[in-house]
Amino acid sequence: MNTSLPDVPEVRVVGLPLLTSGFDLVERLDLAMHLKVHGPLEPIAGERLATLAEEIALRGRGGAGFPFAKKLRAVAEAAIRRGVRPVVVVNGSEDEPACRKDTVLINRAPHLVLDGALLAAEALGARTLVVGVTRDSTEASTRAALAERGLGDRRGSSLRARVQRNPVRMVTGESSALVRSADGGPPLPPGRKVRTSESGVGGAPTLLSNAETFAQLAVAARIGPDRYRRTGLRDEPGTVLLTLSGAVARPMVLEVPTGVPLRYVLQLAGAPSLPQGVLTGGYHGRWLDAVASHDAVVSGASLEARGGALGAGAVLPIGPDTCPLGESLRVAHWLAAESAGQCGPCYLGLPAAARGLADVLDGGGPTALEALREVTRAVKRRGACKHPDGSAAFLESSIAAFTDDLAAHVLGGGCGRPVEGVLPLHEESPQGGASSGRKLAVDWTLCQGHGLCADIVPELIQLGPDGFPAVAEAAVPRYAEARAQRAVRRCPALALRVEEDRTGAPGPAPSTAPAMLPRGRIRRALGSGRQ
Repeated sequence: MNTSLPDVPEVRVVGLPLLTSGFDLVERLDLAMHLKVHGPLEPIAGERLATLAEEIALRGRGGAGFPFAKKLRAVAEAAIRRGVRPVVVVNGSEDEPACRKDTVLINRAPHLVLDGALLAAEALGARTLVVGVTRDSTEASTRAALAERGLGDRRGSSLRARVQRNPVRMVTGESSALVRSADGGPPLPPGRKVRTSESGVGGAPTLLSNAETFAQLAVAARIGPDRYRRTGLRDEPGTVLLTLSGAVARPMVLEVPTGVPLRYVLQLAGAPSLPQGVLTGGYHGRWLDAVASHDAVVSGASLEARGGALGAGAVLPIGPDTCPLGESLRVAHWLAAESAGQCGPCYLGLPAAARGLADVLDGGGPTALEALREVTRAVKRRGACKHPDGSAAFLESSIAAFTDDLAAHVLGGGCGRPVEGVLPLHEESPQGGASSGRKLAVDWTLCQGHGLCADIVPELIQLGPDGFPAVAEAAVPRYAEARAQRAVRRCPALALRVEEDRTGAPGPAPSTAPAMLPRGRIRRALGSGRQ
């Protein structure tokens, strides 16, 4: 089943549009049309801009939800203290298969995003603007918008603006990875965590936020805080952009005021009338069960109170005829393959967690369930970025939200429902993506259980209780491709090979799913640090 989303899906709005104004007129608002729709925008002084962000309770819309005013003031204070010019970075890297809201904004309303970024740059006295993107469409739209404004990366310009293109990877959207790539390094999180507000691009204090956040700032600067607060909830005013996919008739990006019932949003997209679960916040988000999804409204506080998350604005229902844990396993394999391959909690822990969920679904019983819980606890707060934390939260939520299904798999023969692939994954890994499109295979007529392969690629091969290798069903990640080939060459019995993966997106593991690492080895492996 092909569930991949286009770069720019259908866009709809509930109520009056703010971010999507003009979308009914043209496919893309160039600078002239942008000014006709939104009008001119005057600069705002630094403290006044921070106050505006406070008055509208603006938080980052990329997933973390950090207050924008605090970030703005922190950058300003660091720049003054150090006597250096700060940098402004727009994070337009939206590489999760279930998210398209920022991609829609950059493709259709790029000048609204640039308005907010340029407001911040002017207020801070920044002389450098970087826009991070990962798609052909967003790169083209951003370059065209900068050209329409006469902005470029020319020496001597009052503001040097440039586009930073990175591969489509889950980790390239992480703030430190974007900063590292903007400085000419690899688009991967560094091992040492430093606040970008203190030291970002070029070592300068850097204001980094995602595309929707800057667009919201631009809207509020035009209409003022009082009018902005008339839309939505008192504590979370304004609108949000949601990406609706999964078991829906019409995948779409929807602009909706906060406070609208989630069940109404799902109805607009043609979701099942009684979904058995709704994934909120994307693949680093959390599941809501049927009751919670019926009672929730669109707001960070409401979703969090019911065990969900607004996160990056992705909303994915699944119908009653699909195995929810099997769907979660597909995503778990994808999350494991998205590892940067540079710290133990991520490149060893996430594949182990995916294997653990596969073992649970394959009837591993309470022992397998406890082993899965142990490995998800072990990876949290220990990685070089938030990818292990978010992935672990997703897995923990999966086994907490579907207790009846979990019991059927753990204590019985499974739930009896198929895995239909309704949660979108990339149809195939793009150039530079996470998966090599190959997988490891063992010729069991030759294998003698030497175990060298498990030492070379421990995230893909573990030794079972009998001493023979158990090979992961997931495709070989690109970062591990060279080591997989080395494992093939080192096999004394010539039993290991790398072959093309013709199965498409990873699904639930068959009955030969690899066993979990023994507990002591889990702890040692996850503490292994950078490789």
